[in-house]
Amino acid sequence: MKAFFDYLGGSTLLACQAFRESLVPPYRFGLFVTQIHAMGVLSLVLTVIAGLFAGMVVALQGAHELQRFGATLYIGPTVAKSMVREAGPLMTALLVGGKVGAGITAELGAMRVTEQLDALRAIGANYLKFLVVPRLLAGLVVFPLLTIIADVVGILGGLFVAMLQFRLDYMLYWNTIFDITTFQDYFSGFGKSVVFGFLIALAGTYQGLTFTGGSTELGRATTGTVVVIGIAVLVADYLLTQLFFLL
Repeated sequence: MKAFFDYLGGSTLLACQAFRESLVPPYRFGLFVTQIHAMGVLSLVLTVIAGLFAGMVVALQGAHELQRFGATLYIGPTVAKSMVREAGPLMTALLVGGKVGAGITAELGAMRVTEQLDALRAIGANYLKFLVVPRLLAGLVVFPLLTIIADVVGILGGLFVAMLQFRLDYMLYWNTIFDITTFQDYFSGFGKSVVFGFLIALAGTYQGLTFTGGSTELGRATTGTVVVIGIAVLVADYLLTQLFFLL
């Protein structure tokens, strides 16, 4: 329990310090763009594959259940609501987030092992502005965009299943989506992805900056980041789902 609250307090303090530094010039826009490329562009293939098959699986499972009630024409809304509310944000956060968070921990941990962080402090550079702020800001931007891509690809995957396997007209598929899905559906998924992106970047940076030891401990810290991200995303998903249903 003590270790849990130490982690919670330390990560919260790091987030507050990074927020303060993000408001103070100079602004490292180049580092921010670099992190967007590392987190987002290099994760596009994984996002597309995850979104496509998630949408196809949701369509297949949903259609078999809807067939029992003669309601296969509602495959579209079933896929769309499932993707934008849960599957899109959650799959992106767990799959891409695990990859991104582990990469951040490994990168910062290697800098800590090779004493590059000590070198930054020695020359008077603010390591938070160079290492933490760009990653947190990139996480806030990248994961909502990746989630949108996963949602679109997933809905298209559901369309393929609906047309090819259940002979559903594509216009009916789209019309039912536009008629039944609401702004709250899209807003809730987008809001979740913003929170998930922040938690993923924060977990990766905190683990990388605070671990102690050598290469063996760095491997354990990287694995621990994936576990922390999974737990944090699932807990946050439950709390945010409760919140959005109350709005």
